[in-house]
Amino acid sequence: MQDKGHAAMLTRLDRDVGRLFATLKQLGFEKNTLIIFSSDNGPHRESKHHPERFNPSGPFTGFKRSLHDGGIRVPTIAWWPGVVRAGGKTEHLGYFGDFFATACDLTGARQPNGLDSVSFAPTLTRKGRQREHEYLYWEFYEQGSRQAVRFGNWKAIREPMLTGKTQLFDLSKDLREEKDLVKEKPRVLEKAVRYMNEAHVNDPRWEIKLAGKNEIP
Repeated sequence: MQDKGHAAMLTRLDRDVGRLFATLKQLGFEKNTLIIFSSDNGPHRESKHHPERFNPSGPFTGFKRSLHDGGIRVPTIAWWPGVVRAGGKTEHLGYFGDFFATACDLTGARQPNGLDSVSFAPTLTRKGRQREHEYLYWEFYEQGSRQAVRFGNWKAIREPMLTGKTQLFDLSKDLREEKDLVKEKPRVLEKAVRYMNEAHVNDPRWEIKLAGKNEIP
């Protein structure tokens, strides 16, 4: 039954997005409207459906709440006739916060200071130089806590956060994050740990979650 509900949800989503597109075209707004479709996390396995039936994680390891790519790497589709190239793909690395800078860039608004948002408008429009993040960082406080960092093709995960064991993966060769390269790449590991320590900000509201171990080692 849960698998039927899952399939029905996807069918309805596809239908309703199609209705939105049809309405934009009917009103003549499609050429000045940017639609970005994405997800807030990877697939979940909470409703007793069978993930193996639909293979929602694809080639990646993990589900929602995991910091492996199956939990955090999500599809992002952009549609803007005459601007975004139909069928195009990009290897640009970004995150949801980048939409803030992108919206400012496309509308001519001034972006507030102090944000790490990077506009991906150059990737969408194929105009100008695309800036890149030095790294992307995640942290998660449930299930004992964990944190991760991605820079270039490298991905590191530390569980529990701040004090736990760190794993290191080369995503250009290991999409499933199965081969830990900590011993082979000590300098890359050092950079990953530095990034995670730098990005983490202590917050007294989460001290209990970390069982008192909220200091950066």
